[in-house]
Amino acid sequence: MISPSQFTAMNRPIRIGMVGTGHGAKARAEALKGCEGGLLVAIAGHTPEKTEEFSQIFQTEVSPSWGQLLEREELDLAIVSSINKEHGAMVRAALENNLHVVVEYPLCLDPAEAAELIASSKAKNKLLHVEHIELLGGLHNAVKKWLPAIGKVFYARYKTISPKHPAPRRWSYQPSLFGFPFVGALSRLHRFTDLFGEVAAVSCESQFWQRSEDFYKACLCNARLKFTNGIIGECVYGKGETFWQRENMFAIYGSEGTLIFTPKEGQLIKGDKTEIIEVGSRRGLFAKDTTMVLEHLQVGTPLYVTPQASLYALKVADATRRSAENNGEWVFIDK
Repeated sequence: MISPSQFTAMNRPIRIGMVGTGHGAKARAEALKGCEGGLLVAIAGHTPEKTEEFSQIFQTEVSPSWGQLLEREELDLAIVSSINKEHGAMVRAALENNLHVVVEYPLCLDPAEAAELIASSKAKNKLLHVEHIELLGGLHNAVKKWLPAIGKVFYARYKTISPKHPAPRRWSYQPSLFGFPFVGALSRLHRFTDLFGEVAAVSCESQFWQRSEDFYKACLCNARLKFTNGIIGECVYGKGETFWQRENMFAIYGSEGTLIFTPKEGQLIKGDKTEIIEVGSRRGLFAKDTTMVLEHLQVGTPLYVTPQASLYALKVADATRRSAENNGEWVFIDK
């Protein structure tokens, strides 16, 4: 295993192989340009044309497949920024080739497999970092800062609706590749578990429109969460052609006030008084995550999230799937 001190002693950048050419991959590659701490050595993607274009922009080699990329002996770190369904296999291959790993959430679609991968990374003494940049964002940090102002929290509601006309024929609208909506969009539930802790039970209802050939044109999921500390949570996630108005609101109710947040600003409401809360930008979060990973490997600085925390959110998300498949029946979460 290459320890942080060994990376520093080598006096060279961390050599990186990346799988994926989408938004997250581009943001990370941009962060690595001119970065002394990390060097993007090679890229592998699904579409030859896009992969070649990516390699030209970021001046990196193209690997014929992600399997061959992860077998390259000169690599230190693999970044997995691909289709959700492939995450588990890619992370497993990277660990088997003794690489440190960064993977976009979710770690994989199955909590049992995710637990195995975390155990494997520990056994090999390799970093396994599951990206959750929403925890670095201005909204989440503002919520954490202002929570004490509303006293004892008893109810929270988070609603994100994203209209798409027409709905794209992309993997993110394909359940077999994206996963159940709350699994694929894991950040929604991770906000709750990061803020309010352990979940005792969940109930979820879901609806899909014009689902065929493993695609749908719209989905709507409504999850109810009972936390062990008594807080009740409600999370609504919808996207696609059924919707006509974009919504993004996080409301938290406490014994001494209410917090209401949108991506642009927040409000603290106490009686007839309302205080406006500034919400920081979401820009540059992939770059911040990448920099933190490199610094962690080089000098051992702590990261902002653990794979165990991501796994717990995944367990809650998978419970919403099981509940939805059983008409909203309550599913209890194992500790």
